[in-house]
Amino acid sequence: RLIQSHKKRKNRERKVKMITRISIPIVGLLLLLATFGEAKHALYKDPKQPVEARVRDLLKRMTLAEKIGQMVQVDRVNITAKIMKEYGIGSLLSGGGSVPRTNATAKEWIEMVNEFQKGSLSTRLGIPMIYGIDAVHGHNNVYKATIFPHNVGLGVTRDPELVKKIAAATALEVRATGIQYAFAPCIAVCRDPRWGRCYESYSEDHKIVQEMTVAVPGLQGDIPPNAPKGYPYVGDKTKVVACAKHYVGDGGTVKGIDENNTVANWDTLLKIHMPAYPDTIKKGVGTVLISYSSWNGKKMHANYDLITKYLKGTLGFKGFVISDWQGIDRITSPPRANYTYSVQAGVHAGIDMVMLPYNYTEFIGILTDLVEKKIIPMSRIDDAVTRILRVKFVAGLFENPMGDLSLVQNIGSKEHRELAREAVRKSLVLLKNGKNPNKPVLPLPKKASRILVTGAHANDLGLQCGGWTISWQGQSGNNITAGTTILKGIKSTVDKTTKVVYQKNPDAKFVKSQKFDYAIVVVGEPPFAEYFGDNLNLTIPAPGPSMIRDVCGSVKCVVVTVAGRPLVVEPYLPSIDALVAAWLPGSEGQGVADVLFGDYGFTGKLARTWFKRVDQLPMNVGDAHYDPLFPFGFGLETKPVGRS
Repeated sequence: RLIQSHKKRKNRERKVKMITRISIPIVGLLLLLATFGEAKHALYKDPKQPVEARVRDLLKRMTLAEKIGQMVQVDRVNITAKIMKEYGIGSLLSGGGSVPRTNATAKEWIEMVNEFQKGSLSTRLGIPMIYGIDAVHGHNNVYKATIFPHNVGLGVTRDPELVKKIAAATALEVRATGIQYAFAPCIAVCRDPRWGRCYESYSEDHKIVQEMTVAVPGLQGDIPPNAPKGYPYVGDKTKVVACAKHYVGDGGTVKGIDENNTVANWDTLLKIHMPAYPDTIKKGVGTVLISYSSWNGKKMHANYDLITKYLKGTLGFKGFVISDWQGIDRITSPPRANYTYSVQAGVHAGIDMVMLPYNYTEFIGILTDLVEKKIIPMSRIDDAVTRILRVKFVAGLFENPMGDLSLVQNIGSKEHRELAREAVRKSLVLLKNGKNPNKPVLPLPKKASRILVTGAHANDLGLQCGGWTISWQGQSGNNITAGTTILKGIKSTVDKTTKVVYQKNPDAKFVKSQKFDYAIVVVGEPPFAEYFGDNLNLTIPAPGPSMIRDVCGSVKCVVVTVAGRPLVVEPYLPSIDALVAAWLPGSEGQGVADVLFGDYGFTGKLARTWFKRVDQLPMNVGDAHYDPLFPFGFGLETKPVGRS
C-alpha cells in the first residue's frame, strides 16, 4: 500500500507540473493578447471620442521616456526613421535651406516626411510626429513654390482678406509636400527698421498687425463660433498648424539689435507688443514660439511670468509653446555656459516643445535626470505633453499621419501666382510722382522709342525675394526658383515697338549717349535674415547711390527700392523724378510693372514711418519727436489708364 501511495503521489506531481508548464505560457499569451487588444482598441485611437478624453487616455499610458520624446524637436539632418522610433521624437523641422536635396520635388518632400513618420508610427503607442517649416512668405524653402511679398509689404496693402487668402494658399502648398506645421505668422511690431527682421513685421502699428492676424484662420481654417476659449483649431487636410511668433517684444529691442533687450514698462509691453497675441489665441492658433530677446534684461525663454502665468494663465492659451532654434541654449551668456540650467529654466518657464535642433540625446538625458530628481515636477512634463498631444489630435495627425500626392498641383499654381501678383501691386507705395506735382511721371507710357532699365535688383529673382527664400539667408540669382523678374515684367508690359535696354550699372556717359525716353532704376539691399540684417546706417548699398546720380542726372528717372525697410533716400530725392517702394515683392515681379505702366493704380500706404536720418531712430507715429521724410500712412495714388 505504501508503494502504491507513493506512485499515486508522484503521478499527481507530474500532472501538476505538466499543467503548470502548459498553463503559464497560455496565461502569458492571453495577457499579451489582452494588452494588444487594449492598445488596438485604445480610447485614444478612436476619432469619435472627444479630444481631451483621447489626450488623457494616451497620457496615462506613456512612460517618462515617451513623454520627454514628445517634447523634442530636431532638424531633419542626420535623423532616420530608426532614430524617430528609438527615441519617440515628437517633432521634426526643416530649418532654412534644410531640404531633401537641391530643387527637390514635392514627391521627394512627401517621401522624406513619410519615411520619418513611419518610424514614429512604429513606436509602442504609435504617436505621429509633427513636421514644421518656416513658410513665412509662401512655402519659401521649396523649389518652384509661390513666393509672396514679405510681411513688410503686406502691411502696406491694408487688406486683411488678401493676407488671409495668401495664408490659405501657403497652407495648401505646405500640405502638398506632406508638412503639417508652419512657423507663421510673425506678429512682431517692428519699432526700429535697423532690426534685421523688420521685413517680417507687418507694421510699426500694433493695430495693423492685429488686423493681419487673419493669417491664422488662413493657415488653420476658421474656428467654429462655439469653440472653447484658447483652444487650438485646424480645419482639415488642406490646413496647417500655425505659430504666432516671437513672444513677446521681439520688435522693440534697443537699436533694433536682433535677440537684444526690449526696455519697456508693463503698460508699454501690453499696449504695443502684446495685442496681437490675444487675437491669434481667439482665432485658435495652435502654437506660440518664444523670442530670443529679453524683456528688461530677463530672457524670454526663461520668463515664467510671461509664458506660464500670462500666456497660458491670463490669456488662456491651450496650444503648445515652442522654443526658437537653440533658444534655450541662449538663456545663458555665452550660450550653453550651463546647459543643465538652460534646460531647467526653459522647461520650468513653460516651454513645451524644444527646438533643439540637434543634441537630442543630451537634452533627453538632462531632462530625464531633472525629473527623476524631482527638480522639474512630473506635472510640468504632463502639461507640456498634454498640449502637444492636443494639437496633434486637433490637427488630425492620428487619423491622417501620412502625406500624399493629392495636393501637389497647388505648388506654384497659376492661381497662387496671380494672388501673389495682386499682392505685389497692392504693396507698392508711390512716394514721389514728378518734380512738379502738376506733371506726374507715373504711370509711364508703354510706347516709347528707347527705355533704360538698370540695377541688379531689376533682373534678379533672388534679390527681389529677399531672405528666407530657398535658403535661410536667401541668395541672388535667377535659377534659385521659378518666377518673373521686374525686368521681365517690364518687357512683357511695354509696347512691342518699345526698345528696352538693360544695363546693370551704366555710367553717365552711356546714359546720355543713348537718348532714352526715360529710365527705371532699381536699387536695394542684398538678401539677409535675422541678425545678419541688423544695420545701424540704413544707406542704399553701392552702387545704388552712384547709379541714381549718373542715371537720374542724365534722363527722366523712376527709382524703385527693393528692400525690407525704408532706407536713407533724402539726399537723392531732388534728382529723382518718381520714387516707388516695392519692399521685397517675391517671385511675381510682373506686379511691379502692372502698376508702373498704369494697368493698375498705386494704392499702397506706408505701414512704417520713412525717416530722414538714422539718428532719428527709433521714431514711430505718435512720438513727440516725429519728423519723418514720409509719414506713416503716406502714399500717393494714381488711376489705372486702361490695359492694352
